[in-house]
Amino acid sequence: MSKKLEKNGLWESSRMMLPQHKEAFQNRFRNTAIPPARPTSEEIHMMKDYVLLPIMHAIIVKKAHEAEQSFETLRLLYAKAAQLLARNVEHDLTQLKRALTEKNIRVFEEEKNHQEARYRYICREYEDHFIITRDYMRAEISLRIVRYVDGLVAAMAGAGKAN
Repeated sequence: MSKKLEKNGLWESSRMMLPQHKEAFQNRFRNTAIPPARPTSEEIHMMKDYVLLPIMHAIIVKKAHEAEQSFETLRLLYAKAAQLLARNVEHDLTQLKRALTEKNIRVFEEEKNHQEARYRYICREYEDHFIITRDYMRAEISLRIVRYVDGLVAAMAGAGKAN
């Protein structure tokens, strides 16, 4: 008998089987259904970022446009800094979307009003929802913009020392 069929030849054969298929095949013969796993705190944080980063990006782009149209002496500096911040946020959002796709997590906006926004998510077949209030969004976005600005200033200071 060939080496491929030693022990459990079903999984060790020359055919490729994804872990999800293996798990589904094994679950088919069990009498009890395995409940879907709840999302981890890291995954919940990622879902929250998925909601906040696009809003943050829109705010920064709007402020960059306003800076370009203003009559401020340093309007070009303000506009370029805001555009750089927007690119950084957009880059992080792209990475976040990729990570959510890899983890099989989807987020949908259900309802929005002047006080709060309600989102439904599906995480590995576990479904639930979360609510984010407008006040929380404003406060969290303000804090995150400060962090992005601090990172930009630190990068500029590091580049200035290198020259």
